[in-house]
Amino acid sequence: MTTIAIPLEEMIERFSKIYTGAISDALDLLGFHDQVLPKELKGLTADAKLCGTALTVRGEATHSEDPEVVFVPMLKMLGDVQKHNIVISQPNDDTCSHLGELSATTIKARGGVGAVIYGGVRDVDYIQKLGLPVFHLYTTPADIMGRWCLKEYNVPIRIQNVSIHPDDIIVGDKDGVLVVPKDAAQDVLLRAEELVATENHVRNDVQNGIHPLDSYYKHGWF
Repeated sequence: MTTIAIPLEEMIERFSKIYTGAISDALDLLGFHDQVLPKELKGLTADAKLCGTALTVRGEATHSEDPEVVFVPMLKMLGDVQKHNIVISQPNDDTCSHLGELSATTIKARGGVGAVIYGGVRDVDYIQKLGLPVFHLYTTPADIMGRWCLKEYNVPIRIQNVSIHPDDIIVGDKDGVLVVPKDAAQDVLLRAEELVATENHVRNDVQNGIHPLDSYYKHGWF
């Protein structure tokens, strides 16, 4: 039987309703074991939550103060943000902020739904008022001028042991951020939804006094 392809918007909506723990379990069951981004990434707000498609960014440190080197590549990337995009950046740098309020405003204005920065952010008050979900490592007022530049975007990147490709599904919540490979996204979604349904049955069992081991044998999951 041929499985009908789930439209992207529906897939994103359905993924957004599933907690990352269930998605991570589904990824493990399907053989994808290195999909959770480093635990050091934290939401800019305590309730930060996002789900969308990856617009990948790779950068590096620089001493250049030439706007053509520092600002133009960043502005080109921001201009290419599409609906549902999450800007996910491997800056390869820890000296400055790699996302500020104007960039965050542009992402949101162009239909983007968040950012995951394996580096720094600034203008925190403004970004929080803007309501764009952001995950980051640290905050700093230091600007990119003379410190950092974007080298490529919409190319494969790697953050520690996690590979991220353009249009992979990125999901983040209070537990952390993970990457669902785009070519396996539908299988992962369906498996995660099955796990959520099973966990609901297990939860109901234990709340009604059934021994957790009995519930595990009954449902094959805990």
